[in-house]
Amino acid sequence: MKHEDLMKEYADKLPPSILDEITELVPANIAKDKLKKVLEEVQALYSKAQVNPGECVGLVSAESIGEPGTQMTLNTFHFAGVAEMNVTTGLPRIIEIFDARKGIKTPMMEIYLKSPHNNIDNIKKFAAKIKETLFGEFVSEYSLNIFDQLLRMKLNTDLMQDYDLDVKELAKLMKTKVKGFNVEVEDDVITFIQKGKAEEVKQLYDLKEKLRKIKLSGIKGIKQVLPVKRGEEYIVLTSGTNLKDVLALKEVDSERTMSNDIHEVFEVFGIEAARQAIIDEVYKVIEAQGLNIDIRHIMLVSDIMCATGKVKGITRYGVVSEKASVLARASFETPIKHLINAGLEGEIDYLTSVVENVMINQPVPLGTGLPGLVTKMK
Repeated sequence: MKHEDLMKEYADKLPPSILDEITELVPANIAKDKLKKVLEEVQALYSKAQVNPGECVGLVSAESIGEPGTQMTLNTFHFAGVAEMNVTTGLPRIIEIFDARKGIKTPMMEIYLKSPHNNIDNIKKFAAKIKETLFGEFVSEYSLNIFDQLLRMKLNTDLMQDYDLDVKELAKLMKTKVKGFNVEVEDDVITFIQKGKAEEVKQLYDLKEKLRKIKLSGIKGIKQVLPVKRGEEYIVLTSGTNLKDVLALKEVDSERTMSNDIHEVFEVFGIEAARQAIIDEVYKVIEAQGLNIDIRHIMLVSDIMCATGKVKGITRYGVVSEKASVLARASFETPIKHLINAGLEGEIDYLTSVVENVMINQPVPLGTGLPGLVTKMK
């Protein structure tokens, strides 16, 4: 009981989450004076970590992210031996996240599986099952015969055995997708013969392109899969994302599976998850670069991006467009446009923030968090 009394003393000095963590990590039979020492140390560190009232947190964050950001290397990183698996890292990735871009360069997912699916034998089966497999992958050669108006496709039978596919089944599937052609099968060759009179060669070319892109199995959007070992278990890394369909699979551990596309996370899980995804993704890049940025600066930026309930980039169309001050908007990009529009509408700038005051050479009103004093003069 004596420990609980001591904890209660600190209830108003430390947040509950920190007290819970201390309770968890401290051994149950710890001496009272030692526990008191631990609590005192924690309180000292906690008060040091707090922001002073009136501190200009935005400016400090901007500097803290901007300065190390200039030292990042500009490279994309390739998975050894896997075509089409490269990951945007460094500055391009940070810009991609903070701009909240819709189509990111290298969308990826980390798919965690529930046991027993996450051992080495099952992971390969699962990876093959979700990879988007197109008909074109199985074709070893195409031949067009313009006089007889036919298209022949020779299939790679070894590859088809790996995927448990049969030529006749494939031909059946193709029949449903193609109109105006007769389909014939011989050993490993599928032939498409045009019905009716010969129209134009282009139709055969169009047919070839159409057939190549027909999806046979897997999940739409998942172009490549790579099973890798993480600690004790195996997970699947994918090139291309489709969170919604992957989470619907019964083998997938939906609590840990993540995508690096912020907008997709927002659509599937909502704004809080998107905020956390921004923090995690930026922090990943910073750690990979070996830089040291306090996580609170990143949290501030992601809070601003998500404050309206939608993900908005730090661009002239996103967060900046919502600033009340004309001069602040003009200081970011396209100043003439902002100034002309403000002139036409007769906007008033009350100079409440930092940028506008720097522009007109006045002391900046720092310390927005401080209380003001209003007195009536006689």
